[in-house]
Amino acid sequence: MSLKEELLQDMKTAMKAKDKTTLAVIRMARSSIRNVEIDGKCELDDSGVSAVIAKEMKQRKESLAEFEKADRQDLVDQTKAEMAVLEKYMPKQLSADEVRQIVATSTAGHADLKMGDVMKLVMPQVKGKADGRLVSQIVKEMLQKN
Repeated sequence: MSLKEELLQDMKTAMKAKDKTTLAVIRMARSSIRNVEIDGKCELDDSGVSAVIAKEMKQRKESLAEFEKADRQDLVDQTKAEMAVLEKYMPKQLSADEVRQIVATSTAGHADLKMGDVMKLVMPQVKGKADGRLVSQIVKEMLQKN
């Protein structure tokens, strides 16, 4: 079953269970996916759908930080609940050690690479599986060691 079909099935289940939070999050995700398809005039595959969901998750992480700064516990709780729903559709995230391993493997044999060159090698391998900030931080660390 594709990711879009899974979202549709879960939306139907949430409707029947009257789970408002899950239903709202899935509807929002499906809407975002549909908007990307309309803008790009193409049908998204599972990797494209995963990218849209990752973008939605990133937006919520940023919002969560702002809500915590503003001491809005009601919005913090709501955002965490939304993130829990979205996590179900995200691919398993790589740990920092796994990202370090990928960076080390990608840069093996290349002595004088710059930050951008390393990122171009690494990002296609970790797309959707690791946060770009984490990858950037690890690449900086590894380049400073050399």
